[in-house]
Amino acid sequence: MHNYASIRKIFGLRILILITPYNKIHTNVGCERVDTFAFVIDYCYFGTVLRISLHDIPLMPPPKLSRERSSQRSLKDSFASSASGRDAIECSPSKRPKLSHPQPRQSAGPLPANAMYDFSKPNHIDLTSASAAMTTVARKSGGMTRQVDASVQSGPKKLVVKNLRQTPRSDPEKYFKQVMSQLDAALSAILVNERLPYSKEELYRGVENLCRQGRAAPMFRALCEKCKEGISSQFGKPLVAQASSLDYTGVLRSVLESWEAWNVRLKTIHSIFYFLDRSYLLRSPSLPTIEEMGTSEFRNQVFSHFTLQPGIISGACGLINAERETLVERDGALLCRAIKMFYSLGVYSSDFEPELLGRSSSYFASWSDDKVETLDLAHYIQACQKLIDQELQRCDDLGLDTVTRKTLETYLEDLLIDGDKQREKLLSTTGLSALLQADDRDTLKQLYGLLRRRDLCEKLRPPFEAFISVQGSQIVFDEAREQEMVVRLLNFKKKLDMTWEHSFLMHVGLGHSLREAFEAFINKSKRSNMTWGTDNPKPGEMIAKHVDMVLKGGLKAIPANTTAAKNDNHVDADASSEDEDVEINKQLDNVLELFRFVHGKAVFEAFYKRDLARRLLLNRSASADAEKKCGAGFTHNLEQMFKDMELAREEVTSYKSMLEERDSRPTIDLNVSVLSASAWPSYPDVPLIIPREVQQQTTVFEQYYKAKHSGRKLTWKHSLAHCQLKAYLPKGNKEFVVSSYQAVVLLIFKDKSTNAEVTYDHIQAASGLDDVELKRTLQSLACAKYKVLSKTPKGREVDSTDTFSINANFSDQKYRIKINQIQAKETKEENKETHERVAADRAYETQAAIVRIMKSRKTITHLDLVSDVIAATKSRGVLDAGDIKKNIEKLIEKEYMEREQTEDGRNAYSYLA
Repeated sequence: MHNYASIRKIFGLRILILITPYNKIHTNVGCERVDTFAFVIDYCYFGTVLRISLHDIPLMPPPKLSRERSSQRSLKDSFASSASGRDAIECSPSKRPKLSHPQPRQSAGPLPANAMYDFSKPNHIDLTSASAAMTTVARKSGGMTRQVDASVQSGPKKLVVKNLRQTPRSDPEKYFKQVMSQLDAALSAILVNERLPYSKEELYRGVENLCRQGRAAPMFRALCEKCKEGISSQFGKPLVAQASSLDYTGVLRSVLESWEAWNVRLKTIHSIFYFLDRSYLLRSPSLPTIEEMGTSEFRNQVFSHFTLQPGIISGACGLINAERETLVERDGALLCRAIKMFYSLGVYSSDFEPELLGRSSSYFASWSDDKVETLDLAHYIQACQKLIDQELQRCDDLGLDTVTRKTLETYLEDLLIDGDKQREKLLSTTGLSALLQADDRDTLKQLYGLLRRRDLCEKLRPPFEAFISVQGSQIVFDEAREQEMVVRLLNFKKKLDMTWEHSFLMHVGLGHSLREAFEAFINKSKRSNMTWGTDNPKPGEMIAKHVDMVLKGGLKAIPANTTAAKNDNHVDADASSEDEDVEINKQLDNVLELFRFVHGKAVFEAFYKRDLARRLLLNRSASADAEKKCGAGFTHNLEQMFKDMELAREEVTSYKSMLEERDSRPTIDLNVSVLSASAWPSYPDVPLIIPREVQQQTTVFEQYYKAKHSGRKLTWKHSLAHCQLKAYLPKGNKEFVVSSYQAVVLLIFKDKSTNAEVTYDHIQAASGLDDVELKRTLQSLACAKYKVLSKTPKGREVDSTDTFSINANFSDQKYRIKINQIQAKETKEENKETHERVAADRAYETQAAIVRIMKSRKTITHLDLVSDVIAATKSRGVLDAGDIKKNIEKLIEKEYMEREQTEDGRNAYSYLA
C-alpha cells in the first residue's frame, strides 16, 4: 500500500508527496535504487535547485485530522517520529519563514534548462551533508515545538548531488559507421535467409538514432544498393539459369516462389527500417517507400528480364487456355497467386492484360466459327451460354480486373452473337420454330438473354410472328379436327403466353407480335368445304359452339386438358357449385380473350344466338351469371334477348296476380315467355296436338295478353316448351322434367293400364308429330338412361312397327328426374344455311356502306371508296377488296351508281340519285 504525506508551504509551495516502498522507487539520479524508504522533492526556485532527501521515514498512516488540518500535520508528525527528521528542517505550516539571503535578480525571461540544472555555479546548498553546521531555533506553533534550521534562512548555499554520473559523449561519425556496419550485416543475413546477428530492437534503435542525426539519406541509398544486389544474386541469376530447362508453367511457378520468398524478407527489412520509412520516405514525394523500393527492384531484376518475362506471361495465359480447351481446372491456386503478383508488381495492365485479351479473342473466334457450323440452334445457344458463364466466373475466381472482365464480355458478345453467321443462326425462323414447337422455354430464355446483350430482341419478332401464323393457320384450317379447334387454340395461346412470360421476360415488342400474329391467322378466310364455299372465318362458329358446350354441360363438358380440376386426381367428387362456377368463369374468360381476336363477329353471333336462345328457353344453362357475362361480353346485339327474358318473367307474374284476383285456380301451372321476333332466331313451326287442359290455359293467357297489349300477335312455339309431370308408378311416385314432345307422348299413357301396349302409329296419330321428332322422342323415353316406357322388341333404335307400354319395373333413388331430349345434331344443310345467310347479310351490309359513302361523297375514286368501305365495316370484320368490288358491280347493275374517269384518268364512281 502507498503512504501519502502532505507538506504545505515548504518554500511557499503546496506539494503532495507519494511515499512508496524502496523496491518500487527509483531516483532520477543515475537510475539507482535507494536502499531505504525515501522520497525526493525537486523544484526550481528562482534559478536555485532545492533537493531534499529524507531517509528512514517510517511508514505510518496519516493521523485522522480534519480536512483543513490533515494535509498540514501529516508530514510534521512523520518528521517528529524519525531520527533524522528531528535534526532536519522544522517548517511552520502556517507562516513562511523569512529568508535572509538577498532577493534574486529579475531576469528578462524564463530561465533556460541548461542554466537551471547547471551545478558548476557556487549558489548551491548541501542539505545532505552530515558535517554541515546546523543552527536550530526552537519555535512553538500550535502547541508543538519544532526545530528550524537557521542556515536555511541565512542565504544561498552550495547544493551537492552525490553519485551523479557524467554521460560520456561519443563521436557521431564513429557511431554512424558502427550502426551501418550492423545494418549491413543484418541485411546480408536477411537476404540469404539466415538468422539475424543482432536483435531487431537494437537495429531499429540504430536506424532511429541515425534518422534523428540527419543520416537518413545515405542510409536509404545503402539499403537500395544492398537490396538490388541481394535480389540479383539470390533470385535473378538462379532463375535465369534454370529458365532454359523449364516450360512456361515451370518458369511461372519458380518466379512465384521467389516473389513470395522475397516478400517475406522484405517484411523483415521493413520492420527494421520502419522509422526510416515513416519519418523520412513518406515525407519525400520523390522517394519510394521501402515496400515500393523492394517491389520495383524485384520487377527490374527478375520480372523484366528478357529471359523470364515471356515465360511468366505465357505460363499464366497458357493455364487459362488449357482450362478453356479441356474444361478442367488447371492449378487455379497457381493462377490466383500469379494474378496477385502481377497486381503487386504493377505489370497487370501493361504486360499481362494485353496478352490475355489477344489470346482470348483468337480462341473465341475459332470456337464460334466451329460451333456455328456443327451445332443446331438449341445446342449452339446452350454452348454459348455455358462459355460466357465460364469466362465470367473465371474472372471472378481469379480476381481479374473489372476492365478485363468487361472487355472479355464484349469480345464474347461480338464473336458469339453479333457476327454475321452467328446472328443469322440465332434469328433463323426454322431454328426458332423448332424451339417453340418443342416448348423448350429454358433454351428460349437463354436465346433471349444472348440477344438482349446486343439489343437484338426486336429482331425476334419476325420469326416469332411467322411461327404463330403457321401453327395457328394449321389449327384453323384442319378439317379433320375442326371440333377440337377452340381447345387447340386455347392451348396454343396458353403455351405462347407462358413462353412470353418465362422465356422472353414479358418483352413489350414480342407481346405485340404475339397478339398481332394471333389476330392475323384467326381472321384468315379461305373458301373451303368447312364454310360451304363462303369466305366466313371458321373460328367464330367454333367459338360459339364451344361456349354453348361449356354453358350447357358445365364442368363435365370442359375438356380435360384445359382445366386444372380435371387433371387433379384428388379433386373432391362433391365439389360445391361455387367451385364449378369459378371454373366455368375461368374457361369463359379464356374463350372471351380468344374471341377478342375475331374481327368478323357476324358468324359467331349467328351461331351463338341460336344456341343461347335454346339454353335460355329450355333453362339448360349451367350458370345464369355466366350467361349474362357472355351476352354482354361477346356482342351487344344479344342484350335484347336477356331483356326479353326479364320482361317475360314480369309478364307471367302479372298474369298470375290477375288469376288470383279472379280467384281462378287452373289445374296446371302455366309459364309463358313472350319474346320479340326480331331479337331471337327464327324457328320452324312443328305440328303438335297439345292436351286439352294446356290448350285452355294458353287461350286464357292469349286473351289476357291481347287485352293488355293491343295490336300484338302471339305465335306459339311448342317445340321450345318443357313440362313437369307427376307419375304414379307401381314402384313409387316420381316427378319428370321433360320437353313438350315427351310430355305429349307420356300423357297418351295416362288412362292406359300397366300392361297395355300402344303402337307407334297410334302414338303418332295422337301427338301429331312427324316421324323424325316422334322417333327421337320415343328413343329418349324407352332406350335412354331412364326407361319410363318399355319397347317391344328390345333395341336402341325405334321403328314404326314397335309397340310401347308403361315400364312397371321403373325405379330410381331420386324423386325428381330430368329426362333429356335426344338432341338432333346440326345437319350439314343447317350449317350451310347459316353460313350462306351470314355471307348474304355481309354482302347487304357492304352494299349499304357503299351507298352511304356514295351519297355523302357524290363522286369518289375506286381506291378511296374501297378504303372508306373497309373503315366503315371494320367493326364487323375486315372485308376483302375483291368482295367490295363485287358489291360495287351489283350496285352499278341496280343503278345506284355509275362509272366515270377523273381528269387524270383514274377510275371513279358517281352516285345516282
